[in-house]
Amino acid sequence: MSQGIELGHLSTVWSRLADFYPVKGRGTYLHDAKGTQYMDFTSGIGVTNTGHCHPQIVQSIQKQSKDLLFAQMNCMLSPLTKALAQKLNEHTPDSIDQFFFSNSGAEATEAAIKLAKFASQRPNIIVFQGSFHGRTHLTMAMTTSNTVYRRGYQPLPAGIFIAPFPYPGDYGMDEQSTIDYCIDQLQHLLKSQTDPSEVAAIIIEPVLGEGGYKPVPMKFLRELRKICNDNDILFIIDEVQSGFGRTGKFFCHQYAKVKPDILVMAKGMGSGLPISAIGASKELMSQWPPGGHGGTYGGGSLIPIAVAIKTIDVLIEENLIENAQLQGTFLRQRLQELGDVYPFVHDVRGLGLMVGVEFSNPEIAKKVQSFCLEQKLLLLTCGTHSNTIRWIPPLVVTHQQIIQSLKIFKTALQESIES
Repeated sequence: MSQGIELGHLSTVWSRLADFYPVKGRGTYLHDAKGTQYMDFTSGIGVTNTGHCHPQIVQSIQKQSKDLLFAQMNCMLSPLTKALAQKLNEHTPDSIDQFFFSNSGAEATEAAIKLAKFASQRPNIIVFQGSFHGRTHLTMAMTTSNTVYRRGYQPLPAGIFIAPFPYPGDYGMDEQSTIDYCIDQLQHLLKSQTDPSEVAAIIIEPVLGEGGYKPVPMKFLRELRKICNDNDILFIIDEVQSGFGRTGKFFCHQYAKVKPDILVMAKGMGSGLPISAIGASKELMSQWPPGGHGGTYGGGSLIPIAVAIKTIDVLIEENLIENAQLQGTFLRQRLQELGDVYPFVHDVRGLGLMVGVEFSNPEIAKKVQSFCLEQKLLLLTCGTHSNTIRWIPPLVVTHQQIIQSLKIFKTALQESIES
Protein backbone atom coordinates (compact mmCIF):
# COMPACT_ATOMS: atom_id res chain seq x y z
CA MET A 1 0.00 0.00 0.00
CA SER A 2 1.29 3.43 -0.92
CA GLN A 3 2.06 6.06 1.70
CA GLY A 4 3.53 8.86 -0.42
CA ILE A 5 0.52 11.17 -0.65
CA GLU A 6 0.38 14.39 1.43
CA LEU A 7 -2.16 13.84 4.20
CA GLY A 8 -2.38 17.31 5.69
CA HIS A 9 -4.27 16.96 8.96
CA LEU A 10 -5.54 13.43 8.25
CA SER A 11 -4.53 10.49 10.43
CA THR A 12 -1.81 8.23 9.08
CA VAL A 13 -3.69 5.10 10.18
CA TRP A 14 -5.18 4.51 6.73
CA SER A 15 -3.15 2.50 4.26
CA ARG A 16 -3.73 3.20 0.57
CA LEU A 17 -3.35 1.54 -2.77
CA ALA A 18 -2.60 4.61 -4.89
CA ASP A 19 -1.06 8.08 -4.64
CA PHE A 20 -3.66 10.10 -6.50
CA TYR A 21 -6.55 12.37 -5.59
CA PRO A 22 -9.77 11.26 -7.29
CA VAL A 23 -12.16 14.13 -7.95
CA LYS A 24 -14.65 12.48 -10.30
CA GLY A 25 -16.05 9.02 -10.85
CA ARG A 26 -18.24 7.60 -13.59
CA GLY A 27 -19.14 3.94 -13.91
CA THR A 28 -15.96 1.86 -13.75
CA TYR A 29 -13.63 4.87 -13.89
CA LEU A 30 -12.09 7.41 -11.51
CA HIS A 31 -10.41 10.65 -12.61
CA ASP A 32 -8.00 13.03 -10.90
CA ALA A 33 -7.95 16.81 -11.26
CA LYS A 34 -5.71 16.55 -14.35
CA GLY A 35 -8.20 14.23 -16.05
CA THR A 36 -6.07 11.10 -15.67
CA GLN A 37 -8.36 8.08 -15.86
CA TYR A 38 -8.09 4.99 -13.67
CA MET A 39 -10.01 1.78 -14.13
CA ASP A 40 -11.36 1.02 -10.66
CA PHE A 41 -11.51 -2.72 -10.07
CA THR A 42 -11.68 -2.22 -6.30
CA SER A 43 -15.19 -0.74 -6.12
CA GLY A 44 -14.10 0.80 -2.82
CA ILE A 45 -13.67 -2.78 -1.51
CA GLY A 46 -16.94 -4.06 -2.93
CA VAL A 47 -19.07 -0.97 -2.33
CA THR A 48 -19.85 0.70 -5.65
CA ASN A 49 -21.70 -2.20 -7.22
CA THR A 50 -23.75 0.19 -9.39
CA GLY A 51 -20.58 2.01 -10.44
CA HIS A 52 -19.41 5.49 -9.56
CA CYS A 53 -22.13 8.16 -9.65
CA HIS A 54 -24.79 6.10 -11.38
CA PRO A 55 -27.30 8.68 -12.74
CA GLN A 56 -30.27 7.15 -10.92
CA ILE A 57 -28.32 7.02 -7.64
CA VAL A 58 -27.32 10.67 -8.01
CA GLN A 59 -30.91 11.62 -8.81
CA SER A 60 -32.20 9.82 -5.72
CA ILE A 61 -29.69 11.73 -3.56
CA GLN A 62 -30.70 15.05 -5.08
CA LYS A 63 -34.41 14.39 -4.65
CA GLN A 64 -34.20 13.17 -1.07
CA SER A 65 -31.89 16.04 -0.05
CA LYS A 66 -34.69 18.47 -0.92
CA ASP A 67 -37.36 16.60 1.05
CA LEU A 68 -35.99 15.35 4.37
CA LEU A 69 -32.51 14.47 5.59
CA PHE A 70 -33.11 12.90 8.99
CA ALA A 71 -35.89 11.23 10.95
CA GLN A 72 -34.35 9.61 14.02
CA MET A 73 -35.84 6.15 14.60
CA ASN A 74 -36.40 6.64 18.34
CA CYS A 75 -38.32 9.84 17.65
CA MET A 76 -40.37 9.07 14.53
CA LEU A 77 -40.65 6.64 11.62
CA SER A 78 -40.08 7.70 8.03
CA PRO A 79 -42.22 5.96 5.38
CA LEU A 80 -39.00 5.69 3.36
CA THR A 81 -37.41 3.44 5.99
CA LYS A 82 -40.46 1.18 5.94
CA ALA A 83 -40.22 1.11 2.14
CA LEU A 84 -36.60 -0.11 2.26
CA ALA A 85 -37.56 -2.89 4.68
CA GLN A 86 -40.32 -3.93 2.29
CA LYS A 87 -37.90 -3.84 -0.65
CA LEU A 88 -35.36 -6.03 1.19
CA ASN A 89 -38.13 -8.44 2.18
CA GLU A 90 -38.73 -9.11 -1.51
CA HIS A 91 -35.16 -10.38 -1.95
CA THR A 92 -34.52 -12.30 1.26
CA PRO A 93 -35.70 -15.79 2.30
CA ASP A 94 -39.25 -16.03 3.60
CA SER A 95 -37.77 -16.79 7.02
CA ILE A 96 -36.42 -13.23 7.15
CA ASP A 97 -39.07 -10.54 7.28
CA GLN A 98 -37.86 -7.82 9.66
CA PHE A 99 -34.84 -5.55 9.41
CA PHE A 100 -32.65 -3.37 11.61
CA PHE A 101 -30.56 -0.64 9.97
CA SER A 102 -27.16 0.75 10.90
CA ASN A 103 -24.21 2.39 9.17
CA SER A 104 -21.41 -0.14 8.58
CA GLY A 105 -20.71 -3.82 8.26
CA ALA A 106 -19.08 -3.99 11.69
CA GLU A 107 -22.11 -2.33 13.28
CA ALA A 108 -24.44 -4.77 11.57
CA THR A 109 -22.32 -7.73 12.68
CA GLU A 110 -22.36 -6.42 16.25
CA ALA A 111 -26.15 -6.13 16.00
CA ALA A 112 -26.43 -9.70 14.73
CA ILE A 113 -24.35 -11.04 17.62
CA LYS A 114 -26.25 -8.97 20.19
CA LEU A 115 -29.55 -10.28 18.86
CA ALA A 116 -28.28 -13.87 18.86
CA LYS A 117 -26.94 -13.62 22.41
CA PHE A 118 -30.04 -11.92 23.77
CA ALA A 119 -32.49 -14.27 22.09
CA SER A 120 -30.60 -17.45 22.97
CA GLN A 121 -29.28 -16.35 26.36
CA ARG A 122 -26.03 -18.07 25.39
CA PRO A 123 -22.55 -16.50 25.52
CA ASN A 124 -20.42 -18.02 22.74
CA ILE A 125 -19.93 -17.52 19.00
CA ILE A 126 -18.25 -19.80 16.43
CA VAL A 127 -16.42 -18.21 13.48
CA PHE A 128 -14.21 -19.66 10.74
CA GLN A 129 -10.50 -19.40 10.04
CA GLY A 130 -9.75 -16.61 7.57
CA SER A 131 -12.79 -14.58 8.55
CA PHE A 132 -13.15 -10.82 8.51
CA HIS A 133 -16.15 -9.41 10.39
CA GLY A 134 -15.04 -5.88 11.28
CA ARG A 135 -12.79 -3.62 13.33
CA THR A 136 -14.69 -3.03 16.56
CA HIS A 137 -13.40 -4.90 19.60
CA LEU A 138 -15.97 -7.68 19.27
CA THR A 139 -15.66 -8.01 15.50
CA MET A 140 -11.85 -7.95 15.76
CA ALA A 141 -12.14 -10.95 18.08
CA MET A 142 -14.22 -12.59 15.35
CA THR A 143 -11.65 -11.74 12.64
CA THR A 144 -8.90 -14.26 11.87
CA SER A 145 -7.76 -13.35 8.36
CA ASN A 146 -4.65 -11.40 9.39
CA THR A 147 -2.97 -10.33 12.61
CA VAL A 148 -2.76 -6.73 11.37
CA TYR A 149 -6.41 -6.30 12.39
CA ARG A 150 -5.79 -7.57 15.94
CA ARG A 151 -2.19 -6.70 16.76
CA GLY A 152 -1.87 -4.24 19.64
CA TYR A 153 -5.49 -4.55 20.77
CA GLN A 154 -5.35 -7.72 22.83
CA PRO A 155 -7.01 -8.93 24.96
CA LEU A 156 -10.11 -9.02 22.82
CA PRO A 157 -13.59 -10.12 23.94
CA ALA A 158 -13.84 -13.77 24.97
CA GLY A 159 -16.31 -16.40 23.89
CA ILE A 160 -15.15 -16.60 20.26
CA PHE A 161 -14.23 -20.07 18.94
CA ILE A 162 -12.62 -20.73 15.57
CA ALA A 163 -13.41 -23.62 13.23
CA PRO A 164 -11.54 -24.47 9.98
CA PHE A 165 -12.90 -22.96 6.77
CA PRO A 166 -13.56 -25.62 4.12
CA TYR A 167 -11.59 -24.43 1.11
CA PRO A 168 -10.20 -27.58 -0.57
CA GLY A 169 -7.05 -25.86 -1.84
CA ASP A 170 -5.94 -25.26 1.73
CA TYR A 171 -5.95 -28.96 2.59
CA GLY A 172 -4.84 -30.70 -0.59
CA MET A 173 -8.07 -32.69 -0.61
CA ASP A 174 -11.07 -32.91 -2.90
CA GLU A 175 -14.18 -30.94 -2.00
CA GLN A 176 -16.13 -33.73 -0.31
CA SER A 177 -13.14 -34.83 1.78
CA THR A 178 -12.58 -31.21 2.82
CA ILE A 179 -16.22 -30.79 3.81
CA ASP A 180 -16.12 -34.01 5.83
CA TYR A 181 -12.91 -32.98 7.59
CA CYS A 182 -14.16 -29.49 8.49
CA ILE A 183 -17.52 -30.81 9.72
CA ASP A 184 -15.65 -33.36 11.87
CA GLN A 185 -13.47 -30.57 13.27
CA LEU A 186 -16.50 -28.42 14.03
CA GLN A 187 -18.18 -31.33 15.80
CA HIS A 188 -14.93 -31.89 17.72
CA LEU A 189 -14.93 -28.21 18.72
CA LEU A 190 -18.46 -28.64 20.09
CA LYS A 191 -17.21 -31.60 22.15
CA SER A 192 -13.90 -30.16 23.31
CA GLN A 193 -14.12 -26.36 23.55
CA THR A 194 -17.68 -25.10 23.87
CA ASP A 195 -20.76 -27.18 24.50
CA PRO A 196 -23.58 -26.53 22.00
CA SER A 197 -25.73 -25.31 24.89
CA GLU A 198 -23.29 -22.41 25.28
CA VAL A 199 -23.25 -21.39 21.59
CA ALA A 200 -25.52 -18.54 20.57
CA ALA A 201 -24.59 -18.55 16.87
CA ILE A 202 -22.34 -19.79 14.11
CA ILE A 203 -21.40 -17.07 11.62
CA ILE A 204 -19.76 -17.52 8.23
CA GLU A 205 -18.91 -15.51 5.10
CA PRO A 206 -20.05 -17.50 2.02
CA VAL A 207 -16.95 -16.13 0.29
CA LEU A 208 -14.06 -15.11 2.53
CA GLY A 209 -13.32 -11.44 1.91
CA GLU A 210 -10.05 -10.36 3.48
CA GLY A 211 -9.29 -14.06 3.96
CA GLY A 212 -8.52 -14.55 0.27
CA TYR A 213 -11.75 -14.63 -1.78
CA LYS A 214 -12.32 -18.29 -1.05
CA PRO A 215 -15.87 -19.51 -1.71
CA VAL A 216 -17.38 -21.99 0.71
CA PRO A 217 -18.63 -25.26 -0.81
CA MET A 218 -22.39 -24.81 -0.86
CA LYS A 219 -22.91 -28.27 0.57
CA PHE A 220 -21.00 -27.12 3.64
CA LEU A 221 -23.53 -24.32 4.22
CA ARG A 222 -26.30 -26.92 4.16
CA GLU A 223 -24.39 -29.03 6.66
CA LEU A 224 -23.98 -25.99 8.91
CA ARG A 225 -27.70 -25.34 8.72
CA LYS A 226 -28.35 -28.89 9.90
CA ILE A 227 -25.86 -28.63 12.79
CA CYS A 228 -27.50 -25.39 13.89
CA ASN A 229 -30.95 -26.95 13.69
CA ASP A 230 -29.86 -30.01 15.65
CA ASN A 231 -28.33 -27.91 18.44
CA ASP A 232 -30.72 -24.94 18.55
CA ILE A 233 -27.88 -22.64 17.43
CA LEU A 234 -28.65 -19.54 15.38
CA PHE A 235 -27.11 -19.52 11.89
CA ILE A 236 -25.74 -16.14 10.76
CA ILE A 237 -24.53 -15.50 7.21
CA ASP A 238 -22.29 -12.45 6.73
CA GLU A 239 -23.00 -11.08 3.25
CA VAL A 240 -21.40 -7.69 3.88
CA GLN A 241 -19.11 -8.08 0.85
CA SER A 242 -20.81 -10.88 -1.09
CA GLY A 243 -24.32 -9.41 -1.17
CA PHE A 244 -26.26 -7.22 -3.59
CA GLY A 245 -25.37 -9.06 -6.76
CA ARG A 246 -21.62 -9.29 -6.22
CA THR A 247 -21.42 -13.09 -6.69
CA GLY A 248 -24.02 -13.41 -9.45
CA LYS A 249 -26.95 -13.92 -7.07
CA PHE A 250 -28.69 -11.22 -5.06
CA PHE A 251 -27.21 -12.94 -2.00
CA CYS A 252 -24.52 -15.58 -2.26
CA HIS A 253 -26.23 -18.04 0.11
CA GLN A 254 -28.96 -18.45 -2.53
CA TYR A 255 -26.58 -20.79 -4.38
CA ALA A 256 -26.88 -23.22 -1.46
CA LYS A 257 -30.64 -22.81 -1.04
CA VAL A 258 -30.21 -22.35 2.72
CA LYS A 259 -32.05 -19.97 5.01
CA PRO A 260 -30.03 -18.14 7.64
CA ASP A 261 -31.59 -17.10 10.91
CA ILE A 262 -29.83 -13.74 10.67
CA LEU A 263 -28.49 -12.13 7.50
CA VAL A 264 -25.84 -9.38 7.67
CA MET A 265 -25.55 -6.92 4.78
CA ALA A 266 -23.74 -3.64 3.96
CA LYS A 267 -21.19 -2.40 1.35
CA GLY A 268 -22.97 -2.79 -2.04
CA MET A 269 -26.27 -1.93 -0.36
CA GLY A 270 -25.60 1.82 -0.51
CA SER A 271 -23.66 2.46 -3.74
CA GLY A 272 -21.06 4.39 -1.72
CA LEU A 273 -23.21 5.79 1.09
CA PRO A 274 -22.94 4.37 4.63
CA ILE A 275 -25.73 1.92 5.35
CA SER A 276 -25.99 -1.63 6.64
CA ALA A 277 -28.67 -3.95 7.95
CA ILE A 278 -29.46 -7.25 9.55
CA GLY A 279 -32.51 -9.28 8.68
CA ALA A 280 -34.23 -11.91 10.82
CA SER A 281 -37.67 -13.35 11.40
CA LYS A 282 -40.35 -11.38 13.21
CA GLU A 283 -40.31 -14.08 15.87
CA LEU A 284 -36.60 -13.65 16.49
CA MET A 285 -36.63 -9.85 16.30
CA SER A 286 -39.52 -9.70 18.78
CA GLN A 287 -37.25 -11.17 21.45
CA TRP A 288 -35.27 -7.90 21.38
CA PRO A 289 -37.01 -5.52 23.80
CA PRO A 290 -37.55 -1.90 22.72
CA GLY A 291 -34.37 -0.04 23.63
CA GLY A 292 -32.32 -3.25 23.72
CA HIS A 293 -30.31 -1.99 20.75
CA GLY A 294 -30.22 1.16 18.66
CA GLY A 295 -28.12 3.89 17.11
CA THR A 296 -28.36 7.54 16.21
CA TYR A 297 -28.26 7.38 12.42
CA GLY A 298 -29.33 3.88 11.41
CA GLY A 299 -32.69 3.94 9.68
CA GLY A 300 -33.04 7.67 10.23
CA SER A 301 -30.41 9.10 7.89
CA LEU A 302 -32.66 9.17 4.85
CA ILE A 303 -30.31 9.82 1.94
CA PRO A 304 -28.63 6.41 2.43
CA ILE A 305 -32.09 4.87 2.81
CA ALA A 306 -33.25 6.41 -0.48
CA VAL A 307 -30.04 5.31 -2.19
CA ALA A 308 -30.40 1.72 -0.94
CA ILE A 309 -33.90 1.54 -2.41
CA LYS A 310 -32.68 2.90 -5.73
CA THR A 311 -29.62 0.59 -5.66
CA ILE A 312 -31.89 -2.45 -5.53
CA ASP A 313 -33.99 -1.05 -8.38
CA VAL A 314 -30.90 -0.46 -10.54
CA LEU A 315 -29.50 -3.94 -9.84
CA ILE A 316 -32.75 -5.51 -11.02
CA GLU A 317 -33.76 -3.16 -13.85
CA GLU A 318 -30.34 -3.07 -15.48
CA ASN A 319 -29.68 -6.82 -15.05
CA LEU A 320 -26.48 -6.12 -13.14
CA ILE A 321 -26.68 -9.39 -11.20
CA GLU A 322 -26.81 -11.31 -14.46
CA ASN A 323 -23.95 -9.18 -15.76
CA ALA A 324 -21.90 -10.11 -12.70
CA GLN A 325 -22.47 -13.76 -13.48
CA LEU A 326 -21.68 -13.38 -17.18
CA GLN A 327 -18.60 -11.18 -16.88
CA GLY A 328 -17.35 -13.07 -13.83
CA THR A 329 -17.47 -16.39 -15.66
CA PHE A 330 -15.55 -14.92 -18.59
CA LEU A 331 -13.02 -13.29 -16.25
CA ARG A 332 -12.33 -16.52 -14.34
CA GLN A 333 -11.93 -18.52 -17.54
CA ARG A 334 -9.37 -16.09 -18.94
CA LEU A 335 -7.51 -15.87 -15.62
CA GLN A 336 -7.38 -19.65 -15.42
CA GLU A 337 -5.91 -19.73 -18.93
CA LEU A 338 -3.22 -17.31 -17.77
CA GLY A 339 -2.64 -19.54 -14.74
CA ASP A 340 -1.91 -22.42 -17.07
CA VAL A 341 0.88 -20.36 -18.66
CA TYR A 342 2.40 -18.76 -15.56
CA PRO A 343 3.23 -21.40 -12.93
CA PHE A 344 3.45 -18.86 -10.09
CA VAL A 345 -0.32 -18.39 -10.40
CA HIS A 346 -1.32 -20.85 -7.70
CA ASP A 347 -5.12 -20.65 -7.89
CA VAL A 348 -8.03 -18.79 -9.53
CA ARG A 349 -11.33 -18.85 -7.66
CA GLY A 350 -14.49 -16.97 -6.91
CA LEU A 351 -18.12 -16.42 -7.81
CA GLY A 352 -19.54 -13.71 -10.05
CA LEU A 353 -17.39 -10.59 -9.86
CA MET A 354 -15.74 -11.59 -6.60
CA VAL A 355 -12.64 -13.28 -8.00
CA GLY A 356 -9.27 -14.04 -6.43
CA VAL A 357 -5.96 -14.90 -8.09
CA GLU A 358 -3.55 -16.50 -5.60
CA PHE A 359 0.18 -16.36 -6.27
CA SER A 360 2.93 -18.59 -4.99
CA ASN A 361 4.29 -15.75 -2.85
CA PRO A 362 3.28 -12.19 -1.85
CA GLU A 363 6.25 -10.59 -3.60
CA ILE A 364 4.91 -11.60 -7.00
CA ALA A 365 1.42 -10.44 -6.08
CA LYS A 366 2.86 -7.06 -5.08
CA LYS A 367 4.82 -6.75 -8.35
CA VAL A 368 1.76 -7.57 -10.43
CA GLN A 369 -0.42 -5.17 -8.46
CA SER A 370 2.16 -2.38 -8.79
CA PHE A 371 2.51 -2.82 -12.54
CA CYS A 372 -1.28 -2.75 -12.97
CA LEU A 373 -1.39 0.45 -10.94
CA GLU A 374 1.22 2.02 -13.23
CA GLN A 375 -1.10 1.16 -16.12
CA LYS A 376 -4.00 2.83 -14.25
CA LEU A 377 -5.74 -0.43 -13.28
CA LEU A 378 -6.64 -0.49 -9.59
CA LEU A 379 -6.54 -3.94 -7.96
CA LEU A 380 -6.27 -4.91 -4.29
CA THR A 381 -4.57 -7.80 -2.53
CA CYS A 382 -5.98 -9.93 0.28
CA GLY A 383 -5.41 -13.21 2.10
CA THR A 384 -3.57 -14.13 5.27
CA HIS A 385 -0.26 -14.03 3.36
CA SER A 386 -1.23 -11.06 1.14
CA ASN A 387 -0.58 -13.23 -1.90
CA THR A 388 -4.01 -12.98 -3.55
CA ILE A 389 -5.10 -10.26 -5.97
CA ARG A 390 -8.83 -9.69 -5.84
CA TRP A 391 -10.99 -8.56 -8.73
CA ILE A 392 -13.97 -6.49 -7.59
CA PRO A 393 -15.08 -4.33 -10.54
CA PRO A 394 -18.43 -2.56 -10.37
CA LEU A 395 -21.25 -4.73 -11.64
CA VAL A 396 -21.76 -2.27 -14.50
CA VAL A 397 -18.40 -3.35 -15.97
CA THR A 398 -18.53 -4.15 -19.67
CA HIS A 399 -17.07 -7.07 -21.56
CA GLN A 400 -14.64 -4.72 -23.31
CA GLN A 401 -13.44 -3.33 -19.97
CA ILE A 402 -12.80 -6.86 -18.70
CA ILE A 403 -10.77 -7.59 -21.84
CA GLN A 404 -8.79 -4.37 -21.39
CA SER A 405 -8.02 -5.22 -17.76
CA LEU A 406 -6.91 -8.72 -18.71
CA LYS A 407 -4.45 -7.34 -21.26
CA ILE A 408 -2.87 -5.20 -18.56
CA PHE A 409 -2.82 -8.11 -16.13
CA LYS A 410 -1.21 -10.45 -18.65
CA THR A 411 1.55 -7.93 -19.31
CA ALA A 412 2.00 -7.56 -15.54
CA LEU A 413 2.49 -11.31 -15.19
CA GLN A 414 5.15 -11.26 -17.91
CA GLU A 415 6.85 -8.24 -16.35
CA SER A 416 7.01 -10.01 -12.99
CA ILE A 417 9.10 -12.75 -14.62
CA GLU A 418 11.44 -10.36 -16.40
CA SER A 419 11.98 -7.93 -13.52
